[in-house]
Amino acid sequence: MKKCRIGGQAVIEGVMMKNYDKYAVAVRKPDDTIDVKVNDYVPVGEKVKLFKLPFIRGIFNFIESLVVGFKTLTYSASFYEEEEEETVVDKAVSKIFKDKAEDFVTFVTVILSIAIAIGLFMLLPAFLVQLLEKVITSRMLRSVIEGIIRLLIFIIYVALISMLEDIKRTFMYHGAEHKTINCLEAGDDLTPENVLKHSRYHKRCGTSFLFVVMMVSIVVFMFINTDSTLMRMVYRVLLVPVVASISYEFIMLAGRNDSEVVNILSKPGLWVQRLTTKEPDLKMAEVAIASVEAVLDWRAYLDAMRKGELED
Repeated sequence: MKKCRIGGQAVIEGVMMKNYDKYAVAVRKPDDTIDVKVNDYVPVGEKVKLFKLPFIRGIFNFIESLVVGFKTLTYSASFYEEEEEETVVDKAVSKIFKDKAEDFVTFVTVILSIAIAIGLFMLLPAFLVQLLEKVITSRMLRSVIEGIIRLLIFIIYVALISMLEDIKRTFMYHGAEHKTINCLEAGDDLTPENVLKHSRYHKRCGTSFLFVVMMVSIVVFMFINTDSTLMRMVYRVLLVPVVASISYEFIMLAGRNDSEVVNILSKPGLWVQRLTTKEPDLKMAEVAIASVEAVLDWRAYLDAMRKGELED
């Protein structure tokens, strides 16, 4: 059996898990039953081999993760949405795009999400540091300060949204996702009791990825040498794919490497996960297990692991 590196994310009252050519979203419905939906998944790298190459695959995998994440989040939210009257915009989109309306909305949402993230975490820190240019003449020092501001904005943002009740529960499901993956990778049977024994932190987490992005951006932006404020902003936008690609390769390395150096470099990202993961309960662990079971025969997988029959 081929060794897998299953991954996922938390959704509204549920968990999405992805494994090779399919992903599943399991949701605890209002009636307390668990709904599981499985979808086929063909990575863009399988369609275009160029997109599988290191330092190219990162940006495409990131965008794909956003698309899949939004779709599963929307699906999970559908169980808890109140019936709302269709707006003029909804009707127009449905009329123009017909059965592709949902794909169009997903595309627009992902583009807007990326634009807001770039503005908030890339351009805003650069603008604030620009105000210090006459006081701090060292370009390298300004880059470090910009990175610190970027990290502070991220931490404050996460801390603020974590105060919302719905977000708190989502962070608990995030913890359930991590614990379930850690339980599987440790070779333990996937029972709710076993799952809760494991760590809620994981090196391949999206939170760690975002933290690495901020750290890598400090180094990359140090090499930008221009007196034009406008061009400095433009370079930051243009270099986002470069920063994301480098960060992705580190996260992938960290996920399959337990060397002391990699573990030390991964620690800050794990610390930040204290904000985005919370301890789940047994029922949340059940949902996470249901999601895994939909994309992987974990009993056969663990049996092969214990016999040393897993192939890389």
